[in-house]
Amino acid sequence: MDVTDLRRKADQGDSEAQHTLGGCYYTGKFVSQDYAEAAVLFRRAADQGHLGAHFNYGCCLRDGTGVPQDDHEAARLFRRAANK
Repeated sequence: MDVTDLRRKADQGDSEAQHTLGGCYYTGKFVSQDYAEAAVLFRRAADQGHLGAHFNYGCCLRDGTGVPQDDHEAARLFRRAANK
């Protein structure tokens, strides 16, 4: 996987690239594991309506992984993802 190209696309606002790169940071695959960076990328993609990112950012919020725990916001994101 070309992480450099993925980062460029994510920085340009590509929600799929943001979501994919967020997954890389979350798992530590191809990059050093960084939950905070994963959450930032998931949120950017979710803000653009990316369905998977709604779920993944919701999991970060629910578990307090990379962001402060927020069950209310997590539930909102899970509902939004379920309704799409």
